[in-house]
Amino acid sequence: MDGLVKSQIPHDRSLFALFKASPSCSSLSSSSSSSSWTTEELLHSLSPVQTGSKVWRENEPNNATYLMSGQTPSHIAENEAIQGVWFINGIVGHNGMEWNDVEKRFNQVARTGTGSVPEPVVTWSEFGFCIGMQSSPEFANELLSALRRGKDWKSNITKTDLYNLWFQMKDNSFNSRIRIFFDMCNRNKDGRITETDIKQTILLTASTNKLSVTHDEAEDYASLIMESLDKKNKGYIEISQMGSLFKTSLSKTHSPMKQVSERGSTQNVHTTNGGDFGEESQEPMSRTEVLFRTYWRRVWIVLLWLLACLGLFVWKFVQYRHRSGFEVMGYCLPTAKGAAETLKLNMALVLLPVCRNTITWLRKHRPINSVIPFNDNINFHKVIAGGIVVGVILHGGTHLACDFPRISESDKSIFRQTIAAGFGYERPTYAQILATTEVASGIGMVVLMGIAFSLATKWPRRRSPVLPVSLRRVTGYNTFWYSHHLFVLVYALLVIHSMFLFLTDKLMEKTTWMYIAFPVLLYAGERIFRAIRSGSYEVDILKASLYPGKVLYLKMQKPEGFKFQSGMYIFIQCPQISPFEWHPFSLTSGPQDDYLSVHIRTLGDWSYQIYDLFQEAVLSRSQGCPKLYIDGPYGSAAQDHIKYDILVLIGLGIGATPFISILKDVVKGVQTTENDHSGLRNCSLTKGPLKAYLYWATREPNSFDWFRDVMKEISNSTKKQSVVEMHNFLTSVHPEGDIRSALLSVIQALHLAKNGTDIVSRTPIHTHFARPNWFNIFSRLARQHGGAKIGVFYCGPSKLARELKKLCTKFSSKTTTRFVFHKENY
Repeated sequence: MDGLVKSQIPHDRSLFALFKASPSCSSLSSSSSSSSWTTEELLHSLSPVQTGSKVWRENEPNNATYLMSGQTPSHIAENEAIQGVWFINGIVGHNGMEWNDVEKRFNQVARTGTGSVPEPVVTWSEFGFCIGMQSSPEFANELLSALRRGKDWKSNITKTDLYNLWFQMKDNSFNSRIRIFFDMCNRNKDGRITETDIKQTILLTASTNKLSVTHDEAEDYASLIMESLDKKNKGYIEISQMGSLFKTSLSKTHSPMKQVSERGSTQNVHTTNGGDFGEESQEPMSRTEVLFRTYWRRVWIVLLWLLACLGLFVWKFVQYRHRSGFEVMGYCLPTAKGAAETLKLNMALVLLPVCRNTITWLRKHRPINSVIPFNDNINFHKVIAGGIVVGVILHGGTHLACDFPRISESDKSIFRQTIAAGFGYERPTYAQILATTEVASGIGMVVLMGIAFSLATKWPRRRSPVLPVSLRRVTGYNTFWYSHHLFVLVYALLVIHSMFLFLTDKLMEKTTWMYIAFPVLLYAGERIFRAIRSGSYEVDILKASLYPGKVLYLKMQKPEGFKFQSGMYIFIQCPQISPFEWHPFSLTSGPQDDYLSVHIRTLGDWSYQIYDLFQEAVLSRSQGCPKLYIDGPYGSAAQDHIKYDILVLIGLGIGATPFISILKDVVKGVQTTENDHSGLRNCSLTKGPLKAYLYWATREPNSFDWFRDVMKEISNSTKKQSVVEMHNFLTSVHPEGDIRSALLSVIQALHLAKNGTDIVSRTPIHTHFARPNWFNIFSRLARQHGGAKIGVFYCGPSKLARELKKLCTKFSSKTTTRFVFHKENY
């Protein structure tokens, strides 16, 4: 997933791109903006005789020409924007390469050539490496052939040749760059491109971008281009038509977004879009205020916890500082006892964040939910676990390294006068102390907790390749799951340990049970409740589908009385795999649907096993589906979407699943409002968002199959009211503007205009190539929704989460728009 994390930021001096993307069009699009240009408008705009449109010519006129022809400044600005674009501008992974970089690469592979004056040369096949296009060798070869006009293009390349080729590519002229691309398509170099030439280029482009395009599809796309340009049915197109194709199709595809950007840039950044959320006089919050509003709930909870730990430590420390044992063990004794008191508290608290039913119930109470950060329950669970580790080191380490040696080596007279009664008036040896019930039980707890804590860390839990092969075989989620249940033995040993304490005879001082009684009973009650409830939630499988990328879609019968809110998740158990394992999955069905659905991607042992079971059932069609039990629903961070008027939902890969239910809910709210014929939609009355943006980035084009039907349904439902705006990003394709994806962008624009569907996602939603430019996305949102409070919900790797959180803070402090970040934690 790391490949999805870095933002794609255009670089002015990069290689091989078709145009410089504006902040709005480089990473933004929507179903509405993508399909807003009709086929007639787009195809008519390609005509060389169109009035008021500047057609590509070898010698471009200046601005005065346009003024003389009656064009308005806006037309001039548009034509200049098209004319000023860079046609070959960037290779992914080597943006910003200069001649010095190319020269270094040349020197790495060069060898002495033959001839009267031997000089270093590289072969034609090494051209791609030299210019940073080693990942696309076939395309690099075609580019070299075009640059050399097909004349002996496979001859060796000297440094002087490479220099000339490089600066030919770096020519900023649109005409020059169109010529290069035209020559790449023009296989026989006769100045005419046929439909066969276009088809071959499409297949090459698709292969370079790892897209699956059949020969029939390539023929259809080539025919679409010929239909757009070859109006006189000559059977070929010329370079002027090629230039017109790129200018018109690409500019019109993105121009609605450009207009939004231009309008926003001319307004005050604090101005509201329509005045719904704020006033122009609003001032941005200071960074301090933004940070306070973001973290105050976490801070007060952690501070309260730290103060409680510190208070208990100091209380016990002072208490044992004045006891007789201090004369034997010194400050080691009060240190160990103070740490023990914090351990009692933390062993009680560590259970509370994982009482999921209780937390889900508390979420419903707004006064409580407004002051306690329930979304961070797992993080707080980890923080408390860290406190337990510190307490164990202080308590156990001080006892083993300081207290026990001092007892075994203490002066006999001092021993008899102070703590002898606690040891039967016989000074024990170090080994005898270790053999006591309290020490043995303590060591047992430490060993069990060490195993559970170690297997719960990131690398073992995710079976990281960093681990040795021998360790990877015994780690993973299942190992984490089972090892975590060692806590039952830990708590049993804790009770035993607490009843046999050194220097503590009074029952009222043995307070461990007082700390842990309520949390243990609450957690045990939850587990019993879950077992009873899940037993009655055996679900029938209505439909099981297998999607590319080993994703399993399950449509299940909704149990009677099962109610949930969008954004919630459930646990699923398959007895055929294990009667003990429960795994969480976000619900992708809406609350109003009469069924439950989940999308399960195979990422671990259990998910692979359940995928194989259903694959066998689906393919055989003779046997029934495996039996499943569900438990839930449970609340998550996405459930807080109801608090906001504007939603920004960001999912990477399968991370889009928590947001599908939310989008359905938002659309349903719009339809309900339309049926009420109220004409108005007030968030405070309907308790639903006014606008939702989905940004979904994925690496594989087949991933769009997962939610294709849902996205089509949402697109069709919101045609009248643009309440939901969806953006797809395919990161495996070279960026929009790279010569390797140029033809794809053109075909994409033509196909969307004619058929209303994107060629990649097969939905009405335009697919962007490469990673989203998050800075530009947030800029646009801040301009459009000045003064609004926007909820940003994210599901994906932590690396991007940190970047998005920083952007939320930055834009909240620089604009009147406040971005509130939420991340899904399971």
